[in-house]
Amino acid sequence: MTANETPANGRKSLILNAFVEMCSGHQSPGLWQHPEDESWRFNDVDHWVELAKLLESAKFHGIFIADVLGGYDVYKGPRNLEPAIVSGAQWPVNEPLAVVPAMAAATQNIGFGVTVTTTYEPPYHLARRLSTVDHLTKGRVGWNVVTGYLDSAARNMGYAHQPNHDDRYAVAEEYIKVAYKLWESSWRSDAVVLDRQRGVYAEPSRIRQINHQGKYFEVPGPHLCQPSPQRTPLILQAGTSKAGKTFAAQHAEAIFVGGHSPSVVKKNIAEIREMAKTQFGRDPQTIKFLALLCPILGKTEEEAKEKFAYFRSLGSIDGALALFGGWTGIDLDTYGEDQELRAVESNAIRSAVEGWSKATPEVPRWTKKTVGEHITVGGLGATAVGTPQQVADQMEKWVDEADVDGFNIAYAVKPGTFKDVIDLLIPELRRRGLFHEDYAVPKGTYRENVYSKKGQSGPPADHPASKYRWDAGVEEHKIPE
Repeated sequence: MTANETPANGRKSLILNAFVEMCSGHQSPGLWQHPEDESWRFNDVDHWVELAKLLESAKFHGIFIADVLGGYDVYKGPRNLEPAIVSGAQWPVNEPLAVVPAMAAATQNIGFGVTVTTTYEPPYHLARRLSTVDHLTKGRVGWNVVTGYLDSAARNMGYAHQPNHDDRYAVAEEYIKVAYKLWESSWRSDAVVLDRQRGVYAEPSRIRQINHQGKYFEVPGPHLCQPSPQRTPLILQAGTSKAGKTFAAQHAEAIFVGGHSPSVVKKNIAEIREMAKTQFGRDPQTIKFLALLCPILGKTEEEAKEKFAYFRSLGSIDGALALFGGWTGIDLDTYGEDQELRAVESNAIRSAVEGWSKATPEVPRWTKKTVGEHITVGGLGATAVGTPQQVADQMEKWVDEADVDGFNIAYAVKPGTFKDVIDLLIPELRRRGLFHEDYAVPKGTYRENVYSKKGQSGPPADHPASKYRWDAGVEEHKIPE
């Protein structure tokens, strides 16, 4: 079965991304101490090349690279970085886009979703950086559009604190439209002619300024890069607050959801799909939802549980609570060990606050103790412990109950978790007809393989970016506002 074939059982063929960051540990703070963990090698380009080749051998759709621009300094705060520094909780962190061309040069199919915030970098600059990497990867880059959530990042970027949550999304809305104009409207698809007889590299009449003048940005253009294979990278997004859902319903092609149970994210997924259809005229099924999952696998249930217990023994509670403080803006040092978590207004990741404050059948009360223990292995999402059959059952539950289309696979140890997924879990998923045997479009773009559709290098016709495209041969094309 290839990715563009419908499984015999009529179920979804899952999208699988590896979820990583250019740091040690990532979603499992403290587990760099595990004797088999290699996440501490994040400064070594060979580490990333090896990972990309490993994941491509198993036909993963992509590598989803998270990023932050500041340290987690809320826990035991204010502005206290020590818990993060000691535990290595997303500290230190390198810039993610830089490593993508090296991974792309060693592979041919796997995509690369890179997190970049709209809050601190001018859209003209980012559009150029992403176009460059889209060229160098032959169209295999995606942009995870975020607005940031750490005050520590804002201070280092020259702000007293980060802008208010909804204001950040207002900026992001204009920002992404500037990017669409640069990527899609500034150059006609056939602008580059390479006419050696006339000595003309590109036709000036097919390149234009965008002359954007908005509330937050003035960008005359034109775009400094010629059209790349995708022009607009695959648009990824992760926020499910009210403002985040509106942004996602309009712009996102794949949405990353984090929650410890399908019940936590089910309503948000349904709301975004409905909003996409009724407010923005999009086919809701073209929006792919990917749940965060950290699988702890064993050939037997006992083996998986023993592995999980060992992981937990290495995890750093202080590191976990440092991460939680950054994600939510809540300092759990002010809570008693068994004091129940409360929903509070936050200027960080509001959806994270909402999710953690909801009790579920799996965890009836979220307290400082239970939050800390949970985050040590798997972080913000669910942790599935068991045999390949048991974990596959849990993944099917997410599909059935929450309507997800795939998973961002977090690791406890790297690359061990991914090797277990490849050796144990993927064969079981394929046996059930839930994962492809090969890429839908060999050597295709990231978007083509996510949509399982050859020729879908640009956004679908009902995506807002598509109306900005200046196609070959079109003399008169007005740039949308």
